[in-house]
Amino acid sequence: MYISGSSWLKFGLFTVGLGQSFVFVLVPPLARDLGLTEVQTSSIFAISAVAWALTSSFWGRASDKYGRKNIAILGLVGYSISLIALITPLFLAEKNIIDIAILFPALILGRLINGLIGSATRPAAFAYIADNSSEAKRTLKFARLESSFLIGTVAGPLVGGFLFLISNEAPFYLFSFLAFLSALGIHFKLEKSSKINLKKESPKISWRSNSVWPFLFLATVLSICNASLLQSIGFFISDSYQLINNLPTLISMTFALLSISAIVSQYLFTDSFPLKNSHLLLAGSSLLIFSFFAMAYFNSIAIYFMTIILNGLGIGMTRPAISSALSISQSPENQGSAAGYLGSVLPIGHMTTPIIAMPIYSINPGYLYYFNSFLCISVFLFIITHPLLKNIDR
Repeated sequence: MYISGSSWLKFGLFTVGLGQSFVFVLVPPLARDLGLTEVQTSSIFAISAVAWALTSSFWGRASDKYGRKNIAILGLVGYSISLIALITPLFLAEKNIIDIAILFPALILGRLINGLIGSATRPAAFAYIADNSSEAKRTLKFARLESSFLIGTVAGPLVGGFLFLISNEAPFYLFSFLAFLSALGIHFKLEKSSKINLKKESPKISWRSNSVWPFLFLATVLSICNASLLQSIGFFISDSYQLINNLPTLISMTFALLSISAIVSQYLFTDSFPLKNSHLLLAGSSLLIFSFFAMAYFNSIAIYFMTIILNGLGIGMTRPAISSALSISQSPENQGSAAGYLGSVLPIGHMTTPIIAMPIYSINPGYLYYFNSFLCISVFLFIITHPLLKNIDR
């Protein structure tokens, strides 16, 4: 059976989603059981996010110069290595082979590999799709690429949870192998981009450009909201619903429900009943405002699941709209740079969660979600007042 190069690219992002979601599900409780605090656990992801933010724009520019294919492969190989480097210290600490004092820096190092090298895949992949799609189809193509990642985040806890019954390490080894396999598929099947000219020295764009920074602002604020939600789900469910049996399964179901909602949203509003980018941004931010407020206000597991669904729908609307609108605003030679800039702000939420979100959560879990609702209100107001965003579809 023939598998196209673009399908291998989507599979690559799928494998990244597999490990990304499972890492958030498994590592925090394991690290807590081994003696690490919530702040230390969040710091592991935050330091990796800093590395991701610092290198993503570099990898985007590198894809403009050296080709989308080469940079995407490099990112997947780095991600594959990072999974093994992350689970190994946890395994050794559980077996009392290494001291607990070594565990924290070892986990930082393992996750850091993902931030430094794994960050190359996303900007290269999105730039490749931008090179080979029309403006009219850009939002749809980006949504499908994003959905590949999100499907992975759904499958990660499900497949990983089953493999976890075999051993703690089994999911990481499998996901690492699949990422390496996707890198091989891209190497042999992905064709060169149709629009980019690697011999041409393209004019550089700055993140401060008027066609760039408004989208980076939106992505940054929404990243803070999303990352604080992802990193607090496990703690929030454990703290709020202690009487419910099998909390790890409930946590995995919550992650899956969030991702499934985002996938359904993307399918409905970019494919079956496509909306303009401006409408996607306005509707998505409105859903996020309401979902975070209701999450904080109501103390019911049924309503909590409903707010998670609404949050996923909002994410599914806003993320492809931001990526598509930013891409359409750039020239073909700068698609990698633009995607790199966007990739550099997406981890900001994970960088700031230990110093902003978790301290707020420690005071009162509900305060964190009220804070997120306020941030989403600022996004909504920015969308309706900024000249570029008001005319985004013209």
